[in-house]
Amino acid sequence: MHWLPFMLVFLLSYIEISFFIKIAAVLGVAITLLIVIFTSYIGISLVWNQGAKIFIQIQQKLIKGENPTQEMVKSISLVLAGFLLITPGFFTSFLGLLLLFPWVQKLLILKLMPYFNFYYYKIVNISGKNNIFTGEYQYKENKER
Repeated sequence: MHWLPFMLVFLLSYIEISFFIKIAAVLGVAITLLIVIFTSYIGISLVWNQGAKIFIQIQQKLIKGENPTQEMVKSISLVLAGFLLITPGFFTSFLGLLLLFPWVQKLLILKLMPYFNFYYYKIVNISGKNNIFTGEYQYKENKER
């Protein structure tokens, strides 16, 4: 089983190189390279913009005491999509674009929801007073050694 990740990387590389050669034969090498660079740029900008939006939504849900699991799964799919879009290649870009569609994110949410637990702790001050304690300290060496 320790060879499985190596085989997956090899298979992914083979698929990417095959697509690159076939597309470069049709469009030309320069245009193919520009498309790969453009998809990387799109991936970076999407992750940046959507990531900030989802982070704000998670904060708002936490403030309200609601479960932010859906937003967390969306952020996971967004990070994966961004990583796949930034990785040069057509197959990885296609997989990254799939992860950006809402119906794919909903499918991921349905599959991953049972594995998330949400705990919300609210600290309440019963006395109504500010429990602030002030004090001073001195460091003394233990001379009994």
